[in-house]
Amino acid sequence: MNEEIKKVCQVLREGGVILYPTDTVWGIGCDATNEEAVRKVYEIKRRMDSKAMLVLVDSAVKVDFYVQEVPEVAWDLIELTDKPLTIIYSGARNLAPNLLAEDGSVGIRVTGEEFSKRLCFQFRKAIVSTSANISGQSSPACYGEISEEIKAAVDYIVDYRRQEQTPARPSGIIKLGKGGEIQIIRK
Repeated sequence: MNEEIKKVCQVLREGGVILYPTDTVWGIGCDATNEEAVRKVYEIKRRMDSKAMLVLVDSAVKVDFYVQEVPEVAWDLIELTDKPLTIIYSGARNLAPNLLAEDGSVGIRVTGEEFSKRLCFQFRKAIVSTSANISGQSSPACYGEISEEIKAAVDYIVDYRRQEQTPARPSGIIKLGKGGEIQIIRK
């Protein structure tokens, strides 16, 4: 796994787009700070860039770097969740501008899955994570369900976990308001 993570980090540093396993479904990813790489992901998904994409980080500590003011309740949510949870924060920073929602918010998930966690740690930046499908189509539950069109469009496909058949599920999504109010987007 270490050699593959080194290869993937090199692809990401060069502005490439990857197909990789996450703590939920397989994701299309890139360097979340690289505006051109983010644009490529939107093109691959045929998705309007006004619809934001989420990012993965390897630890809760990293959330502070990408959000101007993290509501206190976020730390409890991150610590106490027992399944993958994406939290949408206001006041995103240090990320590609075309990655953010129109209101300047961003969805961030602290991944606990071995490969994506080690990749985020080694890359030392947030990594875009959006489902490996064309926008509007259903998300593939495992690698074998990813379309050939998506596979052909990315710069690198991770080998790790390709053989798994266990269906994956998307994360829960919660939006946090300025005063710490919680809005459940997806359970």
